[in-house]
Amino acid sequence: MSALVARHEGARIVAGAGSKQRPCEPDDVVKCLDRLYRQRRIDLVHARIMRLWGERGMAPDPRQLSERNDWRIWNEAMQRLDWPLRMKGIVAGETPLGGMAEVVELAARSAVGGGA
Repeated sequence: MSALVARHEGARIVAGAGSKQRPCEPDDVVKCLDRLYRQRRIDLVHARIMRLWGERGMAPDPRQLSERNDWRIWNEAMQRLDWPLRMKGIVAGETPLGGMAEVVELAARSAVGGGA
């Protein structure tokens, strides 16, 4: 999310040029979200909640009454995004039931299958 915010503020995103190694390019996730939206698997409300909490750098907490509805929408979006990201090799591990999966490092993806 920080890469997308930086791009919005005018930064140029170049693969492999950042100070941190990212598991994927921001556009990889955006393309998956766009495809899900075009297939009507997610709505704009899903994208809005993901953007809001992504900018905060955390997931909504279902134990907080004020965040419970956001968590439900966020969780729906993450469950629907899980499979496309697994197919691209960005997410690995067992399919979690309400938990978080392992994010694969970009170098590991390239070594195994050549990336996206």
